Amino acid sequence: MRWLLVIAMFLSPAAASAWEVPERGSKTRAALMDAMRPHAEWNLGAPVQFVVHELRREGDMAYASLYAQRPGGGAIDQASTRIMQQGEAEEFMDVTAIQALYRKEGDTWVAVHFSFGATDIWFAYGPFCREYGAVLAEYCDGVAD
Repeated sequence: MRWLLVIAMFLSPAAASAWEVPERGSKTRAALMDAMRPHAEWNLGAPVQFVVHELRREGDMAYASLYAQRPGGGAIDQASTRIMQQGEAEEFMDVTAIQALYRKEGDTWVAVHFSFGATDIWFAYGPFCREYGAVLAEYCDGVAD
């Protein structure tokens, strides 16, 4: 019976994935957060601190699911954010929920694609799956090219 668990573990998508989670306090994790910070501060107001729900890196690409807050855990008044005041989001959306796809250019991580308050898995379709599949494997499972 134990051997079935071992086989299942090796066949699971998580085990087959080569991506890693940049550790809290690592240079990579800090660089990824710093790459997203200007976008978050532009849309939500400064200063912004991130709570990381999910963070994956494989080679020169990464994916993050983040929650933005004020330093120390303070809530962001969503109604007062630029993104809401400009009508770029609906009232029912949580614009502090952020997903981002990154690329590393030389020594610099760049938040290439991102969304605030998405109500769907916007990155789980052909073009993103082809380009970022290494960090989006289970999101892209079964997605047509």
